[in-house]
Amino acid sequence: MDLAAIDWVAVVVAAVSAFVIGGVWYGPIFGKRWQSYLGLSDEDLQGSGHPAVIFGSAFLLTLVQAVFLAAIIPAGSGMGGATVQALVVGVGFVATAFGINYLFSRHPKGLWGIDAGYNVVQFGVMGAIIGALG
Repeated sequence: MDLAAIDWVAVVVAAVSAFVIGGVWYGPIFGKRWQSYLGLSDEDLQGSGHPAVIFGSAFLLTLVQAVFLAAIIPAGSGMGGATVQALVVGVGFVATAFGINYLFSRHPKGLWGIDAGYNVVQFGVMGAIIGALG
C-alpha cells in the first residue's frame, strides 16, 4: 500500500461524508426502528458511554475505512469506477459479513437491513468522493 499515492483530502472528505450519512441514517431515518430492534431506549443510549469517546472512536474507525478504501481503488478509476469498486466492498464484503453474523446471533432481518444498508450507502458515497477528488 503506497500511502504517498493516497489523496488525503479525499479520504477526510469521504470519512466526514460517511459520518454525516450515519448521523442521518441512525437518527431521523432509522434511529427509532434501530433502537427498537436492539431493545434500547433513549435513556439507555444517553446513560452508556461518553458521547465524545463514542463519536470520536466512530469517526476514527470511519477514517480508517476511508484510508483503506482509497488504497484499494486504482488511480484514475474516476467517480464511476471508484463507486462501483466501493459498492463491491460494501455489498460483497461488509453487508454479507453482517448477514452471517446476524444469522448466527439471531438478530432480526430488519436490523441487518438497517446496518448493512448504511454500510453499502456509506461505501458507495466514499468511493464516489475518492474517485471524484483523487
